[in-house]
Amino acid sequence: MANLLFLVHRLPYPPNKGDKVRSYHLLKHLVARHRVFLGTFVDDSDDLRHLPTVRSLCADMHAEPLDPRWARLRSASAFMSGEPLSLPYYRSERLRQWVAGVRARHAIDATVVFSSVMAEYAAASDLPQGHPLLVDFVDVDSEKWAQYATQRRWPMSWVYAREGRCLLAYERALARRATRSFFVADKESDLFRRLAPEAAPNVLTMGNGVDADFFSPDPVRANPFAPGDLPLVFTGAMDYWPNIDAVTWFATEVLPGLRARWPALKFVVVGRSPPPSVQALASEAVQVTGTVPDVRPYLQHAQVVVAPMRLARGVQNKVLEAMAMGRPVVAAADCVAAIDARSGHNIVASSSADDYQQAVSTLLEDPARASQIGAAGRDCVLQSYSWHAHMTRIDPYLPGAAGAAA
Repeated sequence: MANLLFLVHRLPYPPNKGDKVRSYHLLKHLVARHRVFLGTFVDDSDDLRHLPTVRSLCADMHAEPLDPRWARLRSASAFMSGEPLSLPYYRSERLRQWVAGVRARHAIDATVVFSSVMAEYAAASDLPQGHPLLVDFVDVDSEKWAQYATQRRWPMSWVYAREGRCLLAYERALARRATRSFFVADKESDLFRRLAPEAAPNVLTMGNGVDADFFSPDPVRANPFAPGDLPLVFTGAMDYWPNIDAVTWFATEVLPGLRARWPALKFVVVGRSPPPSVQALASEAVQVTGTVPDVRPYLQHAQVVVAPMRLARGVQNKVLEAMAMGRPVVAAADCVAAIDARSGHNIVASSSADDYQQAVSTLLEDPARASQIGAAGRDCVLQSYSWHAHMTRIDPYLPGAAGAAA
């Protein structure tokens, strides 16, 4: 059993959005075998009630409150320093002091960083020679910002392009000193190897999983939809721009064509914190639920689950969860390419508005075919996407592992 310092940019509980799902399962995996000292931020006041749950898992924990408004102001200092805006956003002297205190009081055997922005709390000068530094980048975040730049007008296009350049330089420097760098999908790993060839030998894939026992069909689960509705369901945290972009594009570019053929069709957007722009989509054809106690009824009773992501990178938990529920999923081709799935067999890949209209219509016309794709999707999850199987990729690089790698 080793002492691990685990640094996470957002409280890894409850597992109710993509990054928190992954960080929670990584934490759960680590604490099963090691003593974990967790340093993290709390950026949602509702998460404060979950602190005792997380604290009970850890040898020690520091959860630093983060006010997004002040954090954005702090970020502006990066324009003077030349660093990425993301770094001062997550900068806290109290957290830095806590990390220093943990290292002084305990023999920390390895440091695990979730999200590159937390790596500045593991400065190279503070780490002893040979100390394992394991970084879960998850996605190539710099590429995400570069992609955002193409979708916005000046001056934000300039801000996002600058962030992409600065963050890539930071990611490359971090990967050079990391023992191993992990990404969520082979596509992301391959991209980073191309962008940072000097770090390529130490780049590995550690995929996402899904709790297929929790996300499983239940014949007695109540139907949340009105009789006669044909619900198309999207799930995700609605304060996340790629999700906002996805539902807005689908509601305006895809849904009208589908409704012309299927008047009972309703696009149901399920997720916390929808901004005014998403709330404004609500109509006879679009339902915006906001926070729900359980997404499973919405997934289970959907005619089709859609994930029309145009900006997000890597493996989408929302896709895996819907597949685990046995529902037919129509998702962006990039999302499908990131997972071990085959379009037309256990999922349907789409790109254009016409593609989505055709794919959804085909599934609505042939319920038996839709059921086959849903069942094959759940089989895919059961065979390839257990969390334990993926999280074990980090084990060989932790102290005390049998045959631990250098």
